[in-house]
Amino acid sequence: QVQLVESGGGLVQAGDSLRLSCAASGRTFSTYSMGWFRQAPRKDREFVAAISWGGTTHYADSVKGRFTISRDNAKKTVYLQMNSLKPEDTAVYYCAAAGPRRSVVTIKSEYEYWGQGTQVTVST
Repeated sequence: QVQLVESGGGLVQAGDSLRLSCAASGRTFSTYSMGWFRQAPRKDREFVAAISWGGTTHYADSVKGRFTISRDNAKKTVYLQMNSLKPEDTAVYYCAAAGPRRSVVTIKSEYEYWGQGTQVTVST
């Protein structure tokens, strides 16, 4: 079992940066592939970024070059550094875990565990 708790969301202006954190419980965190998804009002939850248990990363085209996913296995935490934020990045951001020992996972249905989400609002 893995429990995930996101933090770091907030209200920022366009062009600002935020760093989201996702703290995980469980002794096998290092073997899980992790992902970030987001869901804007009246839209489906969409893939943002993922990192495999081995450190391979993958990004949605809409965030490539602006967002960076990373993990600290000692702290059992995955991060999403978001730079040059745009109003269209406004959404609830969710952390998810898939595993064990999966390659990078971009498909929502392949994730087994989800956090409760953290709101990110980017104003103009």
